[in-house]
Amino acid sequence: MRPPKAVSIVRVVLGLAVIGLLIYLYLREAAAGAPNPFDFFGYFTNQTSLLACAALICTGVRSLAGRAALPWLASVRAVTVACMIIVAVIYNTLVPGTGSAPAWASAILHIVFPAWVLIDWAVVPDRGVLPWRRLWIVLPYPLLWMAVVLTRGATDGWVPYGFLLPEHGAASLMLHMAGLLLALVVAATAVWGLSRLPSPSLTT
Repeated sequence: MRPPKAVSIVRVVLGLAVIGLLIYLYLREAAAGAPNPFDFFGYFTNQTSLLACAALICTGVRSLAGRAALPWLASVRAVTVACMIIVAVIYNTLVPGTGSAPAWASAILHIVFPAWVLIDWAVVPDRGVLPWRRLWIVLPYPLLWMAVVLTRGATDGWVPYGFLLPEHGAASLMLHMAGLLLALVVAATAVWGLSRLPSPSLTT
């Protein structure tokens, strides 16, 4: 079932707006003398927001073109929704108020946007039912991100978040990463569960 045209338009516009916000924040950092894109996009928030935007835009464009939602695209959306839940939870519990972004931009990226993608997933009936056997697909992306972060932390000393600093020791790093992965699986379980709930009757 395709969603109303207005929903598809909002998806595209919101996705483009958040991409625009990320570009603005990067240019702002570049103007302040910190233009390294590998640092800026090394943050899980920024990477995941880009992926979520891409999934929303692709889904919205396909719907506006009169095409049905693709199962693999729904799976990508599910992964990004689960990851955005973690973005919101981690920022608002472990690292609140950190970073150089203005408070309003942080609120959009860590509260407003994650809430919107979760609500969109819960109420718009074009996602289909996700099979439990594919719950594992939520893990490769964050595992790759963690591997890159650990490699950079051990080589050039850069990590996106203080709790991932190598000087905290291997035990602390392993504990935090295991906790993040466990939280992600819990979030993904909720997202997969939401795909089984009846959605409000939204039609084109």
